[in-house]
Amino acid sequence: MASPNSLSKLAMDSQTDGFSGCSPRLVALAQELRLYKPPRSIYEIDVEEESIEDSAGKAVSQVGFPESATPMANEPKKFRPKRAAVLICLFEGDDGDLRVILTKRASKLSTHSSEVALPGGKAEEADANDVETATREAREEIGLDPSFVNIVTTLEQFLSLHLIIVIPVIGILSDKKAFKPALNAAEVEAVFHAPLEMFLKDDNRRSKEIQWAGDLWLMHFFDYEMNDKKYVIFGLTAAILIRAASVVFKRSPAFLEQKPKFKPKIKTRL
Repeated sequence: MASPNSLSKLAMDSQTDGFSGCSPRLVALAQELRLYKPPRSIYEIDVEEESIEDSAGKAVSQVGFPESATPMANEPKKFRPKRAAVLICLFEGDDGDLRVILTKRASKLSTHSSEVALPGGKAEEADANDVETATREAREEIGLDPSFVNIVTTLEQFLSLHLIIVIPVIGILSDKKAFKPALNAAEVEAVFHAPLEMFLKDDNRRSKEIQWAGDLWLMHFFDYEMNDKKYVIFGLTAAILIRAASVVFKRSPAFLEQKPKFKPKIKTRL
């Protein structure tokens, strides 16, 4: 981590880099994350999805895994995914902890209703890149102006249960007081935030073993309460936040992240 003097210099330099109003800690974090290089994707082109789609067009699933860990990584030519992006929007809480913005999906949605998710969704033809997909969706869902968010990096691509490639985009909220949530009631019931470091701890966490694509996986569940409301963060959203927290805090979680270390003999048809 940078020294106090270098933090101050970074804060001064940031006035012309879109970070006006950010603490020295957030500026230093942004500089570090900009140096992060995610693993290269096994997919070189965008092709059509052959599986089930969420009717609301959202990148939400009960299961989600790092793309490189999935059986599809061995034979990408047999796999036809669609692309989506989610926004991991970080800011500094009143107590100085690093927090991430989350949403609770509307209860009337036909799929994954009332589940916790990151702002985001599937790419549209007009989107220039993954960043534009994530920030456009965040604006549509919760009224988050893209100009308030400084994008610093992307993480390894994830694969949802419905075989959608999901790209996590990390951004830093430059001025949390300027963000006034405006929810799209058709998609989002609530917006809240949680401490990012929570996803590295074993507190308030449980898991269960599931079978998917001929392998055994751990699905993580994090119980969280804010303003007398209880939330359960699990599946794809939890998996992405575990990885994000590992990158930001530069340490592994205090629990087994993915799955038992063995290779099953089950053959899967794709």
